[in-house]
Amino acid sequence: MERPAWAPLSIDISMPSVSRIYDYYLGGSHNFEVDREAARKAMEFMPGLPKIMQANRAFMRRAVRHAVGEGITQFLDIGSGIPTFGNVHEVARQASEDARVVYVDHDPVAVAHSKAVLEGDERCAVLAGDLRKPRDILGSSEVGSVLDLERPVALLLVAVLHFVEDAYDPYAAVAELRDTLAPGSLIVVTHASYEGIPVPAEQAGHTVGVYKDIRNPLIMRSRDEIARFFEGYDMVEPGLVPMPHWRPDTAPEEEDPYSFSGFAGVGRKR
Repeated sequence: MERPAWAPLSIDISMPSVSRIYDYYLGGSHNFEVDREAARKAMEFMPGLPKIMQANRAFMRRAVRHAVGEGITQFLDIGSGIPTFGNVHEVARQASEDARVVYVDHDPVAVAHSKAVLEGDERCAVLAGDLRKPRDILGSSEVGSVLDLERPVALLLVAVLHFVEDAYDPYAAVAELRDTLAPGSLIVVTHASYEGIPVPAEQAGHTVGVYKDIRNPLIMRSRDEIARFFEGYDMVEPGLVPMPHWRPDTAPEEEDPYSFSGFAGVGRKR
């Protein structure tokens, strides 16, 4: 397999990557055949996976606009993935030219491509980091140079928590991030769940198995388990709901049934 010029030498291009599979679902070009093969296998059991990813992105954009409307112009996007049209800084700056963003991901392709896209932008930074190590993220020079943690920040955890196994205690990681953020900060979450998926759980389980096979387990949590990530926050209306129901721009009835898979919500730190 020939290595493209944009692929860092440090990555194993023979192993699928969650970020690159996500990029494929969204119609991006920064993925390899091994990523496309895994995506197609997952879609054999859940053909609407791209619709779920599109709903994730649409919710993220609505949540960012909400944050700016509440006066928050600082964003910490952990698990940001490979840049596609309508990124956080692009959406935020449509409403406020002062918006500042730190993108964090552990995938070298996502980090390298993000740095290329944002080169010369002093109000954005890109960090190679892992949600499981929040102290390293918060103490980084990238966060220190772009964000003022004494002021409210919108913490984005979109489609990332379901890749953190319970053994790594994602609740503790989210709580550590919360405790560092200023009062009035927002948390923005989407999370996969068997609830809402328009196919039997057994069938969806085969898709979960594909992610397990590529050593990126997909953890399907219940609504109550997802709600625990909002401890210390007051839920913003309409609460923790399927993505199309969170302050929609269009009638939810027009959305694809797969778009209602999993949950999304925004909380404000007390």
